[in-house]
Amino acid sequence: MSSAASFSVWDYGVLTLMLVISAGIGVYYAFNGRGQSSSADFLVGGRSMTAVPVALSLTASFMSAITVLGTPVEVYQYGAVFILICFAYFLMVAVSSEIFLPIFYRLGITSTYEYLEMRYNKVIRLFGTVLFIIQTVLYTGLVIYAPALALNQVTGVDLWGAVVSTGVVCTLYCTLGGLKAVVWTDVFQVGIIFAGLLAVIVQSVLLQGGISTIISDSAQGGRLNIWDFDPNPLRRHTFWSITVGGTFLWTSVYGINQAQVQRYISCKSMFHAKMALYINLVCLWGISLCSVFCGLCLYSFYKNCDPWTARKVSALDQLMPYLVLDILSEYPGVPGLFVAAAYSGTLSTVSSSVNALAAVTIADLIRPYLNLSEKQLSWASKGMSLFYGAVCIGMAGVASLMGGMLQAAISIVGVVGGPLLGLFSLGILFPCANAKGGLAGLISGLALSLWVCIGAQIYPPLPENSRPLTLVTHGCNFSGSTNWTANTEENLERPFLADNWFSLSYLYFGPLGTVTVITVGLFVSILSGGRQMKVQSGLMISKEDLTFYKAYNVLKAKVSGSAGTFELEQELDKSFGKTNFAFCDVELSTQTPA
Repeated sequence: MSSAASFSVWDYGVLTLMLVISAGIGVYYAFNGRGQSSSADFLVGGRSMTAVPVALSLTASFMSAITVLGTPVEVYQYGAVFILICFAYFLMVAVSSEIFLPIFYRLGITSTYEYLEMRYNKVIRLFGTVLFIIQTVLYTGLVIYAPALALNQVTGVDLWGAVVSTGVVCTLYCTLGGLKAVVWTDVFQVGIIFAGLLAVIVQSVLLQGGISTIISDSAQGGRLNIWDFDPNPLRRHTFWSITVGGTFLWTSVYGINQAQVQRYISCKSMFHAKMALYINLVCLWGISLCSVFCGLCLYSFYKNCDPWTARKVSALDQLMPYLVLDILSEYPGVPGLFVAAAYSGTLSTVSSSVNALAAVTIADLIRPYLNLSEKQLSWASKGMSLFYGAVCIGMAGVASLMGGMLQAAISIVGVVGGPLLGLFSLGILFPCANAKGGLAGLISGLALSLWVCIGAQIYPPLPENSRPLTLVTHGCNFSGSTNWTANTEENLERPFLADNWFSLSYLYFGPLGTVTVITVGLFVSILSGGRQMKVQSGLMISKEDLTFYKAYNVLKAKVSGSAGTFELEQELDKSFGKTNFAFCDVELSTQTPA
């Protein structure tokens, strides 16, 4: 098999065009949105967005280059069991739209951590804000660096040139255009991601002689290992770890993460916000199916000659760019389209992170302590976008110390996101929860999650738990190792905890933190007099927030008439609509009539 071709002028042209268009959207909103004089206009789009663009932006925000490059390799190495994440996405959207969205939308807050002060106290709000900033900066550094390194090794795209250009373009359109620029750039970038993945799939199917050949190769290679119901929590990927662990993980992203909450509270009504989450679900399924099938295509091509074992690439994360140059190099600009897809994923995630970091810093760390006008806060928001863009570029260097893209990213999100999800859930679901319980639970959950995660880095799980599948090289034009799994070295001395606690599936890091926070939080709250607490109205979930309850009431009221679909939608919109004056299209006048 010949080595992959190099990047052409046409490919660089396509990649550059994508970057220019992304930056251009920011410039457009900078000039078109000169009315963005307030921080709310800049950070939450004036709360005037509609469902479809917000849905695509929700998808793009965490469907990064890690999805485009990491998920196919996950399938190539461990099998297609990861497709079960689609079940987790469904459960996540249901929980986020029914439990968390109504609370945040009704309160009209800019930062999700404002809720923590309303429900607990200022100390817990600051704790949550700092944790979010640390998590997001680390995750964003990985998102910038990992794909840049993979693409640099295979295509020759300059590593630090790619890192800096990604950070600069993101920072530019975040700083100039605010949330509206971020959302509409995400819409464009989701299209590029789908185009890049579909280009690989179509060409693979044509070259391999049909989908059936790819499925057959995958089945013979053991890659269609989807229905594994082993309840052992030490197994890396099973039905239970992916659906249960994945639900907790992605709920911590879509339910409480500032980057996502900031999007759906920018919608003009709660109906649009809920619709955005469900449209986003379809997009998540589409990208997941495409990326998993790309992994099967990858295996079908290299089933007899693994490029990693054959040392044609230096890391598994480089396999997708290698395949693209191998099968698409004869079509000028098409490899550039795939690389643009990877970078679109990076841009969308980094821009979301920068915008969210600016929002929480303004709402939680600047506005409460400094007496600034709306104009000054707007300029401070832009300054924070610029600052965090630079920080994330710098953090990209730290990311080189982490392991495989997908697992490293999920571990970062799970370790911090899990305890934070527990803290919000404790406040929203349990009226007896108080500040002492919330703080004790958060510290306990964070400590436990960090302990397991750090232990897993020191003592990686043994192959019987991670269960990598065989990769062979007997079809290559050289004599070498024939089995990738045989190359794994075992430590001679491993403590008891290494194989019975630190080997816990990385997907359970999040649930472990969440359950610990809720358990310890409830215990401490009850001991410290939480049962006598009276929670302020609107800070907890109620039956009136549930979609089915609202729909039932609307249908019950209309049962005697002949309401059409359009009327039902209008009624739901009214029912879910502007329950807080913060969401009204016309601002309230503060002047009293003469």
